Amino acid sequence: MSNSDDRKQRVILQNIARRAMIERGLDPDYAPAALAELAGIRGPAVRTAAAARDLRSLLWCSIDNDDSRDLDQLTVAEAMPGGAVKLLVAIAEVAAVVRQGSALDGHARQNTTSVYTAGGNFPMLPEKLSTDLTSLVFQSERVAIVVEMVFGKDGSLSRSDVYEALVRNQAKLAYNSVAAWLEGGGPVPSAIGAVAGLDANIRLQHRTAEKLRELRHMRGALSLQTIQARAVFLGDILQDLQPDQSNVAKSLIEELMVAANGVIARFLTATRFPSIRRVVRTPTRWDRIVELAAESGTALPGKPDGIALEQFLLAAKERDPAHFPDLSLCVIKLLGRGEYVVELPGESVAGHFGLAVKDYAHSTAPNRRFPDLLIQRLLKAAMAGSRPPYANGELAQLAQHCTEQEDAAKKVERQVVKSAGAMLLAPRIGQTFEAMVTGSADKGTWVRLLHPPVEGRLDKGFEGREVGDRIRVQLVHTDVERGYIDFVAAG
Repeated sequence: MSNSDDRKQRVILQNIARRAMIERGLDPDYAPAALAELAGIRGPAVRTAAAARDLRSLLWCSIDNDDSRDLDQLTVAEAMPGGAVKLLVAIAEVAAVVRQGSALDGHARQNTTSVYTAGGNFPMLPEKLSTDLTSLVFQSERVAIVVEMVFGKDGSLSRSDVYEALVRNQAKLAYNSVAAWLEGGGPVPSAIGAVAGLDANIRLQHRTAEKLRELRHMRGALSLQTIQARAVFLGDILQDLQPDQSNVAKSLIEELMVAANGVIARFLTATRFPSIRRVVRTPTRWDRIVELAAESGTALPGKPDGIALEQFLLAAKERDPAHFPDLSLCVIKLLGRGEYVVELPGESVAGHFGLAVKDYAHSTAPNRRFPDLLIQRLLKAAMAGSRPPYANGELAQLAQHCTEQEDAAKKVERQVVKSAGAMLLAPRIGQTFEAMVTGSADKGTWVRLLHPPVEGRLDKGFEGREVGDRIRVQLVHTDVERGYIDFVAAG
């Protein structure tokens, strides 16, 4: 690439992302009617009689990515007698601002999700809302949906409640710095040190989340780890693609959100309201998972068994951590995709096999996901004693649409990462790299570089290569627009 092209690298990736979105039925731009509605929105959701509880004094904090501004959740904990812990999750109030049937709702309904690409983000809701008026922003008072949970000393849920309240974010925290502190590898983040008692509160949240995680994994929740590349820019110039690593702070939030999502799902069931559930069905390709385990010398039961699969995954990770992300990816593909389905009163749908939970509804990210906004509207109607705001047939159609659009968004994100990888490697044609075979089939053999973590096709020297093999490869071709990266074996 020329120096002129270098200066346009971010723009090139943005344009690739826009084209990919349009090709897959996603709108990268808001319609004029939506922008006109947006201009008329002056402030966040106002406090009503339903949100009479004032919880602004609690030590609420957000923990998210370093650059996140669309803050959907706050958390806080309180120690109780006998070793019990009260945990509260506040969820951003979006439904009161984005009205059902509005033009803004129409855009959210079409895309159903924010799309996060290496070339830039395409938020489901305009940033004036998602990063400000409907975000739980630092030091701002906001109306929120609060999920209150009390866990016993052993981590079991003893009681729960859902209500509206007024909250205030006392500290905006980032995953990486919180994780380094909790793991003993970094100092107390300044935002934590600035709020008296917050350090102890987050440690209490962390201990409780660890208990919840332990219980889920005892029931068969799966320890899966994949490599997701994150683009690193200096200005508009792409500098690197780095793996986005999991850590204890991300695990903390994941556990509390899984618990809160379960409470909301059961609340809707108890009030005989329909809901949209997030499910991963019992795998139909369990026989191939059994074969995969057998290749490593592990015998799995003939019928799907989450506990046995989790034990195999843990042993595999300990035995060969370098190959574990590739094994995880294989298992994820064999488990099948997640999907949204409608659960009607009196009915029961499949649970989430990977999380080992039965009642699970995406509800904690209404700025980023349309199913969560749908659930929030259903929840508010249930709390108010009103009729469901959607007919059952419409909910079924929306559930299928959300599944399809989420799949489309993931394909866009993967495509742009491939283009970013091709862009990063373009000046390095002819160089050799350490790689690992990640796919071997009739349609081709694929390898992933150890760094940067990008995948490409092995055009020559693939004979006899198996998934998991280490190999040295030479880069021979890249195509940024199409996201193609081609290698040959280098001895």
